[in-house]
Amino acid sequence: MKFLNFFLLAIPLSIFLHFTNSSPSLVFLFACLSIIPLSGYMGKATEEIAIYVGPSIGGLLNATFGNAAELIITVFALKSGLLEVVKASITGSIIGNLLLVLGLSMLIGGFKFKTQKFNRAAAGMHTSMLLLAVTGLIIPAIFLNSHANPAAEPLSLGVAAVLILVYLLSLLFSLHTHKDVFRPSQEHSETPKWSRLKALLILLIATLFVVIESEFLVAGIEPVVKTLGISELFIGVIVIPIIGNAAEHSTSVMMALKNKMEISLEIAIGSSTQIALFVAPLLVFIGYLIGRPLDLLFTSYELIVIILGTVITAVINMDGRSNWLEGAQLLAAYVIMALAFLFI
Repeated sequence: MKFLNFFLLAIPLSIFLHFTNSSPSLVFLFACLSIIPLSGYMGKATEEIAIYVGPSIGGLLNATFGNAAELIITVFALKSGLLEVVKASITGSIIGNLLLVLGLSMLIGGFKFKTQKFNRAAAGMHTSMLLLAVTGLIIPAIFLNSHANPAAEPLSLGVAAVLILVYLLSLLFSLHTHKDVFRPSQEHSETPKWSRLKALLILLIATLFVVIESEFLVAGIEPVVKTLGISELFIGVIVIPIIGNAAEHSTSVMMALKNKMEISLEIAIGSSTQIALFVAPLLVFIGYLIGRPLDLLFTSYELIVIILGTVITAVINMDGRSNWLEGAQLLAAYVIMALAFLFI
């Protein structure tokens, strides 16, 4: 993560440009760059705190704050009324983790190791949970698209409540009743590298700056759309998920280079599951509370890429082995989907 620290220089630049009323596009760019290392520090601080509080509460912290930076960005977008950007970021996070992150991990790890093995049972559990999570997003979207006057808000709220309940049950399953099977990588004890106070302070400071930079980023979306001619859909599907999870993505690749593909799978698939089961329904409730109602009505293309991304990942993980060609195939699928979003 150290190489990402260079992007911290973007923080003072974005603040200076914002308060001098300079180019909104440049403010947007520097805000994006600054969030990359900040999200990494948020994740690292959460991991350090998790070591101090024990495996059960620590696992809950990691599961809850795994996508904190992206959640903050989407909350600001929701507050600004950019509902399509919010829903697009949900789609982008799911396919980004499944195809880009996992594909890059398998590709780079496969260059170093001819074949990488992982626990088929654990991978199967991750995939089945992901399939259930994605189903929870697809079914209401299909229903809302197929009815002339659907009750979008009550249906979305009801589905969101069910998804969060399933997420809580999945935490009980993976952190308590079946932790030995579901999270074998966490069986060993860890020694914290930071003091408890240092971890708390870094978490608070990083979160504060993510909030500031997220506001700059969201404010710059419309000027960037007008200046560069790209769509809000592309920003939501591609840009926001990548910058919000860049540090986590680098961790997945590093684990693959250490031949720890199980951890890479857990990061990639687990993050997608969290987006579908926790972040998306939470945004529905937040939107309702702040007067910006958010439904789960995704576009047909978004539904297709979510389904394809999930199915492709499930098929590749069936044999409990991975290689660089499978990684290249996942990346190719992501690039094809990204190009389509670029030209929509």
